Amino acid sequence: MIVFDRLWVTMREKGITQYKLINHYGISPAQITRLKKNSNVNTHTLDMLCEILECTLEDICEYKKHPKPRLLKPNI
Repeated sequence: MIVFDRLWVTMREKGITQYKLINHYGISPAQITRLKKNSNVNTHTLDMLCEILECTLEDICEYKKHPKPRLLKPNI
């Protein structure tokens, strides 16, 4: 699972707000919502964020392994 916890830290360090991403740089509010929910975002958005924040991909997201799914017993 890809998580975007690092994005919010990097934004704070760079002094970039969600408002500025939306109104100055043209990032859609829907993309911001997806980032907040760790949902799917396209690579174009990630590229734009790296350019805006002058950072690398590792500064805005990271991979975390999914917890193991609980195994269900089959109905017999």
